[in-house]
Amino acid sequence: MTSQTGSGEPAISCRNVWQVFGPNAKTKLADALAKAGGDSDAAARDLRDQGLIPAVQDATFDVHPGELFVIMGLSGSGKSTIVRCISQLLQATGGEILIEGENLVDASKARLIELRRRKLGMVFQHFGLFPHMTVTENVAFPLKMQGQGKAERMKRALEVIDLVGLKGREDSFPREMSGGQRQRVGIARSLAVNPDIWFLDEPFSALDPLIRRQLQDEFINIQATLKKSIVFITHDIAEALKIADRIAIMRDGKIVQIGTPTEIVLKPVDDYVREFSKDVVKGRHAKVASVMKPAEGVNSSGPGLRQDMTLEAALASCISHYDPVPVLCGEGHVVGVVDPADLAAALQAEET
Repeated sequence: MTSQTGSGEPAISCRNVWQVFGPNAKTKLADALAKAGGDSDAAARDLRDQGLIPAVQDATFDVHPGELFVIMGLSGSGKSTIVRCISQLLQATGGEILIEGENLVDASKARLIELRRRKLGMVFQHFGLFPHMTVTENVAFPLKMQGQGKAERMKRALEVIDLVGLKGREDSFPREMSGGQRQRVGIARSLAVNPDIWFLDEPFSALDPLIRRQLQDEFINIQATLKKSIVFITHDIAEALKIADRIAIMRDGKIVQIGTPTEIVLKPVDDYVREFSKDVVKGRHAKVASVMKPAEGVNSSGPGLRQDMTLEAALASCISHYDPVPVLCGEGHVVGVVDPADLAAALQAEET
């Protein structure tokens, strides 16, 4: 998947975001931070000692335009809470949440309603479809709330129904559809308003493994076409590695590591992150770029490795080569070299 990481203003920017549950949370958070001299861990301990729950603790990160940013962690880690803060379904206790430069923490209720109707899309684990409406009527409903005419909203509904692979089921009711099909309707309904930013909270976790993998593939295809800025919540490392541009891993309300799938798998910051990926076949996720060396006078002849190839695929392509092999970018230019022995060593290291 391709992101536009680093290009221009972030689509979403979270700065020192806290979500604390309990009475007088905002005041007690300010007091705890002042008492701790800005030490977030000490402030969190103080809040817990007072019987409050710091569900999100001092979270800071950016989501870039067109990026699929996955937040994952165990149950109770704060991953769903933080996406509700960003989407303002929960009012953050502290910090700033900027959507394309606009601070949502200070936004009025009317402005938040406008943003949810026109800029922000949301999909959750439970479908929330209207049982008395057909697929088309369900998908078109947000457009009706925007005041669009019937012909216009039905035209748009049919477009997104086709996009999510439900052409032919336009007149079906939710009770006549499988769980995977109903979730596709939920995704289509969220896309109908053509949101710039999309929040998905474990949208596939209630589905059986086969349907889940199919929807992940569909989702990757949809994102490749639309290039939305996405925050996707999951507890499944395989799902995260499959779809993410970058991954943030949370523990006890804190973000403990942010990195690309390759960085999470090959360079975990601690045992908690390492535990997530202990059963991952690293050669299927680590990319050639992670073992690539600078190119010095190498031409583009050879097996034509790409920097985004997995280690497994790269080794299979150059198994009969002994000299360093050129690595090409998407435009076909040499960007580095890889020694086949380094590929083999990287794959062998994961088995030890």
